[in-house]
Amino acid sequence: MAKEVTGTVMKVSGPLVVAENMAGTKMYEVVRVGKDRLVGEIIRLEGDTASIQVYEDTSGLTVGDPLVKTGLPLSLELGPGILDGIYDGIQRPLERIQQICQSVFVPRGVDVPNLDRDKLWDYTPQNVKVGDLVSGGDIVGVVRENGLFKKHFIMVPPKFSGRVKKVMPAGKYTIETPVVEIEEAGNTMTVMLFQRWPVRQARPCVEKLQGKEALLTCERVIDALFPVTLGGTAAVPGAFGCGKTVISQALSKYSNSDVVVYVGCGERGNEMAEVLSDFPELTTMIDGKEEPIMQRTTLVANTSNMPVAAREASIYTGVTTAEYFRDQGYNVAMMADSTSRWAEALREISGRLAEMPADAGYPAYLGARLASFYERSGRVTCLGNPVREGSITIVGAVSPPGGDFTDPVTSATLSIVQCFWGLDKKLAQRKHFPSVNWNISFSKYIRILAPYFETYDPEYSMLQQQMKEILQKEDDLQEIVQLVGKDSLSEDQKCTLEVAKIIREDFLQQNGFTDYDFMCPLAKTIGMMKVIVGFHEAAQKAMAEFSGEHKVGWNSIYASTKGLIKKITDMKFELPRQSEEHFRKTFVALHEEVLAAFRTLAEEK
Repeated sequence: MAKEVTGTVMKVSGPLVVAENMAGTKMYEVVRVGKDRLVGEIIRLEGDTASIQVYEDTSGLTVGDPLVKTGLPLSLELGPGILDGIYDGIQRPLERIQQICQSVFVPRGVDVPNLDRDKLWDYTPQNVKVGDLVSGGDIVGVVRENGLFKKHFIMVPPKFSGRVKKVMPAGKYTIETPVVEIEEAGNTMTVMLFQRWPVRQARPCVEKLQGKEALLTCERVIDALFPVTLGGTAAVPGAFGCGKTVISQALSKYSNSDVVVYVGCGERGNEMAEVLSDFPELTTMIDGKEEPIMQRTTLVANTSNMPVAAREASIYTGVTTAEYFRDQGYNVAMMADSTSRWAEALREISGRLAEMPADAGYPAYLGARLASFYERSGRVTCLGNPVREGSITIVGAVSPPGGDFTDPVTSATLSIVQCFWGLDKKLAQRKHFPSVNWNISFSKYIRILAPYFETYDPEYSMLQQQMKEILQKEDDLQEIVQLVGKDSLSEDQKCTLEVAKIIREDFLQQNGFTDYDFMCPLAKTIGMMKVIVGFHEAAQKAMAEFSGEHKVGWNSIYASTKGLIKKITDMKFELPRQSEEHFRKTFVALHEEVLAAFRTLAEEK
């Protein structure tokens, strides 16, 4: 065995270790620190010394302890077995560690391979023969991972290319089996069922494309007013207890993405435990068979009581995993909960390195680091053959202290993302879920997504605009109402206030604990918008047309359409798991009924 190349610890400051005799090492190289062989990563090099960020508890380390250089960057193992698993910030498999150590805590210096080396996978080769030329990203085979995720494609790693020398037949193999051998310029390279990739380096793609389809979240307020594209970026800032985690989890459960990567970055342990206990119970119907949703999900857990430094790596671990599935041609949703805790890890390390602090003690490069993370999202043309497209949508929760949106992390995130779902403490206290404040939230994807939504209803853009105007008018009128009461308003303003109340309480608010409202498909959302806006327009028109002695006021409209308003507020009771055709028929019929009621009212006058 080759002699291990070692350095020596000369200073320990919390998660930061400074070592000497480190000449010849590279930035972001992984080293093993001390007698317990703790995992660390070089983050600064000066002369013969290196500053190392250690991803485990450093208590007990002393000056003079040995330090082993590995010569490799911090990398992930990407292959079958990632899904339905839970990992920590540096992709150590928590479930297997628990089985091996029989302890609820991760012991220091534990060294377990990230993917299971003994499990056998069903492998089928695809369109590749001896003598073929292959390059990075080409699909050479497929593995059936589980009932929900049937096609896990085995690809040639991005930097490999050459002529195929050997192909293994279909069969059951472990992930370390070389299934294809490639020869180039006399060198032989093997393609195994898994590949390694450094976390801080984005995986390559052919080109980035403009998003064109929506990530359907099944939350009415988001799908109707502030949609995000597949391949977009969204931020969910909100104070403690406003429902950031609930929105992230609802997205993971019901969105139309193929794979979900959920990164719990510095959140409380009980939230990750809730994900772990909830998700395996959630099922979806695939070919008439119930399959757990957990089978399309991978969790990266780095909770508050785990080492701070590993939080910094956990977001990169999550996004690299997402890129691997994107390269197979899937739509991936990545939830980062929460980027504020990640920024706190940056602040901690920056302080230990004695760097000049910027606003609120965060490092001056906070915005650049955030941007380099968010820009790894997007819809892309993947490398290799056959030609395919994949996307990564990143939804980052932000926890500004006390809900103060001027906090450096929130303001830096706001300048990067294209979609902003601002959560409101007052709405959360009124038990209005999701507590997205419609007056401060925005989405820059509305124009791009208009053609997509118009396949459901050609009037979508107009409906959305009208709804926002009604809510905006209500916000303006509230001040007048509080000063001089409702009676001082004109009839059309009274009508706007009542319709805005229906939108707020019966459309934007959803009850996640009920059978009828735990999710809301797009067809139902757009149908409800059509009926509410139709009612508002018809009422305003009736009031404008009849003046003088035939004047129609809001009170007389309300009296004659009481039953109809009850039907409009009951629209949410339509069960969500019904066909689009059913929703279309139901809501078109109700819309017709609204117009007929106002025609009757006009005839009576």
